[in-house]
Amino acid sequence: MRDEIFYGEGLPYVDTTDLSGKLIVIEGTDGVGRSTQIEGTNESGKSTPIEGLKRWLEIQGYGVVSTGWTRSPLLGPAIDAIKQGNTLNQITYSILYAADFADRLENVIIPALKGGFIVLADRYMYTAFARHVVRGVDPQWLRGIYGFAPLPDLVIYLKIGLEDLIQRTFTSGRSMKYWESGMDVGFRGGLYESFAEYQTRVLEEFDKMTEEFGFTVIDASDKIEQVNQELKDVIGKFLATSD
Repeated sequence: MRDEIFYGEGLPYVDTTDLSGKLIVIEGTDGVGRSTQIEGTNESGKSTPIEGLKRWLEIQGYGVVSTGWTRSPLLGPAIDAIKQGNTLNQITYSILYAADFADRLENVIIPALKGGFIVLADRYMYTAFARHVVRGVDPQWLRGIYGFAPLPDLVIYLKIGLEDLIQRTFTSGRSMKYWESGMDVGFRGGLYESFAEYQTRVLEEFDKMTEEFGFTVIDASDKIEQVNQELKDVIGKFLATSD
């Protein structure tokens, strides 16, 4: 880990000495292919033409732990249930997501880093920054509540344009989902129009953060095999120079 361990004040009740592992974050908007690249399978669990990053690193002898967004067994199911009713305000949603993230940090990410593992994170606090800002939450307030987050060693942003994202959504057979389309925000038009407006704004937020947080950018509109190779090249070079 880098000299500055946390984005802000950190987790005062968690021992963060000797975080010898590496925290590698794969960021990007919905449907851009993060999970596929990490696990090597699609949403249905079927194999793809690529070797997932987790398996690739394990073959090289690294211990690897992968984790995703809202995967906390404590709060993940509660967030899913609450979203079915869509009755909470955006500040409350922001706090719930932050609490889910804190639980995964304490029980999965930090223990893995202390054990010397590579942690592959499918999205990180940057997803919260993008999504909640688009929904009207103050960006500086958001950055403040995520001050407990460890700074990643490497953040790779899978960047894609709106037209390519829409085409990928249709050709993959994925439906435009309510939350991924920002239907809760109240944009004009139907599902398609809301998806285009919402994703445009989310992509703009990611672009702003690229410079702020020093993302390494990979063009996610390329073929899945090419993106996979570029990810391996970037991660391989990082690991070779960080030991």
